[in-house]
Amino acid sequence: MKQFIAFSAALFIAGPAAAQDASQPNTAEPVAAQVAPTASPVSVPTLPQSGVSSATLTSQCELHVWPAERFQAMTTGWGVGFGMLGALADSAGHANGDKSRRSQLASALDSEGQLHALQQLDLVSLLHLPASRVIVHADALDPKTVDKVLTRRADSNSGCYNELIVTSVFYQKAAMWGRSLRTSFVLRHFEGSGAPLVKKTTGGNGLKIFPVKEGQDTTAADAELVSVFQKNFTEAAANFAKQTGQVGQ
Repeated sequence: MKQFIAFSAALFIAGPAAAQDASQPNTAEPVAAQVAPTASPVSVPTLPQSGVSSATLTSQCELHVWPAERFQAMTTGWGVGFGMLGALADSAGHANGDKSRRSQLASALDSEGQLHALQQLDLVSLLHLPASRVIVHADALDPKTVDKVLTRRADSNSGCYNELIVTSVFYQKAAMWGRSLRTSFVLRHFEGSGAPLVKKTTGGNGLKIFPVKEGQDTTAADAELVSVFQKNFTEAAANFAKQTGQVGQ
């Protein structure tokens, strides 16, 4: 079993990522924004961008959100119980299927899909942040730079500034545990000009519909992926709160 865990972790970590200059912040024009009312940042949902002018903003706090570009799919059968050679043979036998499942993931939860799913949630309240303007960025950050670049990834001078970064979306089917979707998140708090306070966590929940067979309608499976992605974030937000003792606040 230890060999299986180590091998699975190695498979999960692997995967190409698009190159990006780690020395420069991501200054791409944000594609959407929301505003959380200052009266009650916990109980009042954020407002849609439509009709909101920067001149009307009463809060200087910002939450910037980036989607993931990395999609992974891994299917493991009982072959992993026969040592490394069995695990390798098992992985090779599922390679084509996992390639198809990665494609399905990327279709249902592309950058736009991830951002839309997150914007349906009250991010500010779930993350226990002060009333904040939520700004989403269509272009994913290069995962290689997420841990290396310690400056702000957006061109902002706000004194109250936070970043939520989705770093990976991972589908797994294990012979023993069934199908699940796991999503990794990074939350960064900036105060002044110093290095950010960084929190990392993962949310994961089971799947009942995804994936569908080739040629079948994917509507229900896509909807399930979005719903579980949202559940994963809610779980991750609770984990972030535990890291700073904010549970129940």
